[in-house]
Amino acid sequence: MKIAIVCYPTFGGSGVVATELGLELAHRGHEIHFITYRQPVRLALLNPNVHYHEVNVPEYPLFHYQPYELALSSKLVDMVKLYKIEVLHVHYAIPHAYAGYMAKQMLKDEGINIPMVTTLHGTDITLVGNHPFYKPAVSFSINKSDVVTSVSQSLKDDTYNLFPIEKDIHVIPNFIELDKIRNESLISCQRSVMAKKEERIVTHISNFRRVKRIPDVVKIFYKIQQQIPAKLMMVGDGPEKAKAEQLCEDLGIQDKVIFFGNSNEIDQILSYSDLFLLPSETESFGLAALEAMAWSVPVISSNSGGLPEVNFDGVSGYLSAVGDIDSMAENAVTILKEDAILAEFRTNALNVAKQFDIKNILPLYENLYLEAIKETQCEK
Repeated sequence: MKIAIVCYPTFGGSGVVATELGLELAHRGHEIHFITYRQPVRLALLNPNVHYHEVNVPEYPLFHYQPYELALSSKLVDMVKLYKIEVLHVHYAIPHAYAGYMAKQMLKDEGINIPMVTTLHGTDITLVGNHPFYKPAVSFSINKSDVVTSVSQSLKDDTYNLFPIEKDIHVIPNFIELDKIRNESLISCQRSVMAKKEERIVTHISNFRRVKRIPDVVKIFYKIQQQIPAKLMMVGDGPEKAKAEQLCEDLGIQDKVIFFGNSNEIDQILSYSDLFLLPSETESFGLAALEAMAWSVPVISSNSGGLPEVNFDGVSGYLSAVGDIDSMAENAVTILKEDAILAEFRTNALNVAKQFDIKNILPLYENLYLEAIKETQCEK
């Protein structure tokens, strides 16, 4: 198949998932065309089946804000005609589904009927998309998509609750590439750089926004280290980072916490971690938790959003109510206090992660593409 993928080219979860999906589809012999305003951060162009087309938005003094949606839809029309693309897969409802629909309409006027698959990732629905300014356009774009998917049942439910959606939504979870992640050759640093032999390593990775409840991470660790020798690895950057650093000083644990900022050594850090903390207010899926589990790291998380669909309570880790730091700390100690218990949770975490391997998820998308193309051809 010839597939166009539209996504945000940033470090955000939706962009990473879209890029990895496209690369794996290319490895399976499909011709993939990434269409966005900048080359996606994880995009490798060494595969002859992978192509990148930049969307240029010309500067014009009439526009206070340059019309990216207009430029994107026009670019989509040109690329579909030039490369005979068979299916359009847009990630994130805003503005990609809207621009995709406009491209579909322009192509129809030229006798070209191409199906559009829209994947909902989270904040495009629960935060941005639900804003009164955007809600009508988002509802329209989703309903006009040929196929709609969401990364979790929780997000699917939220979409139906927040928008007047008439389309069926297929749940296709996010995924990981286990073969790629668990490449031991990536590990260059030594565990001793982060902690002493007798100390457990607890890790948190995020964009340090309020929704991640960063103070809870610090407070949970504070309770852990009172009972078990431990170090906390804080990976990422964002508006809550400075407050977290101050909280560590206030609690007197600054010497037990390492703030890495944005790091390219996430795999190395996870490979030595014993526990992952994700007490978020909500997560549409919980990709960070899944990536930790792929390294055999059990997870202590909230039970909000899609997290119960990834972190299995009592198996790969534990779930607690949002804000219940006492429960989270108690569960963390339960996992960490004995080597045998930790080893069991490590094994379970990896086994759960295997269910989300890209080899299991990719065929779900391929089948949807084929069905969408078939239905579109029947409409001609």
